[in-house]
Amino acid sequence: MERKQFTLGDIVRLKKQHPCGSYNWQVIRMGADIKIRCRGCGRVVMLPRRDFEKRIIRIEPPEL
Repeated sequence: MERKQFTLGDIVRLKKQHPCGSYNWQVIRMGADIKIRCRGCGRVVMLPRRDFEKRIIRIEPPEL
């Protein structure tokens, strides 16, 4: 399986909806763990890279 390529600051869409109703998250820290911020309510969550990569549906195009 091909690994998804994402970088710091990217907006990603995850499989499950956050309780606030948003699917989009911004990558704010990368390493063995990935820290993401909800684009709806601002909640910050840290996930192991492996789990994060399983949950990604797509990387959203940059906002202009």
